[in-house]
Amino acid sequence: MDYADIKKLYDGLRVSDVRDGMDWIGLFSKGSVHRDIRPLFDGARLAGPALTVRLAASHIQAPPVTPDEYTDWARNHWYKEKHIEPYVSEIQQGDVVVIEAPDLGVGQLGSFNTLNFYVHGAQGVVSSGGVRDTDECRLQQVPIFTRFISQSMTQGRIEYVEHNTPITVGGVRVNPRDLVVGDGDGVLVVPEEHIEEVAKYARQEADNDKRGRRRMYEQLGWAPDETVQVDEPVAAQS
Repeated sequence: MDYADIKKLYDGLRVSDVRDGMDWIGLFSKGSVHRDIRPLFDGARLAGPALTVRLAASHIQAPPVTPDEYTDWARNHWYKEKHIEPYVSEIQQGDVVVIEAPDLGVGQLGSFNTLNFYVHGAQGVVSSGGVRDTDECRLQQVPIFTRFISQSMTQGRIEYVEHNTPITVGGVRVNPRDLVVGDGDGVLVVPEEHIEEVAKYARQEADNDKRGRRRMYEQLGWAPDETVQVDEPVAAQS
């Protein structure tokens, strides 16, 4: 399913609504990424197909060299042969880059590569690893969901293995093109074959919640906002 179709189905749905939709079709214990993987900033939201990436711990150590030689090693060896990002050219509009990364205290994501993903059409990133440059990342507002914040770069620590293969992030399997949904409640993965059915029941529960809260808004004299707006079907003309 392409992003345009997903956007129509999932527009305005929260992670909690999609969780309900998963439950409604019997996927009670599936999809919810571990709660340690959190948005970097308030208001971060995602709903798009997964472009999956696998990283691994590196057994390579930087050689004992001068600082200038280290610069050459990092630029011309590490970032051209080991920690590469060949998947960037394959990003489709609306994709969510989902990265399986080892927990080695590395800020593999940062202000440059996440913005580069966005420039190429990704709507955001989910990773079991870490992020750095967080002040700039928050300023740029590209949605980022990670396990931790860390200052360290990748060289001699973690490296690229493969992409567009099944991965595991936060205890959940993510296949290429599965739907990844994220907001302040965390991240949820909907298997590609269940995207439409889950959306149906997620929408049902979301609209029911909105109607109930709208009634309480009215009791309180509050002006309705977008969180209590429901597109009601138009009555047939007699």
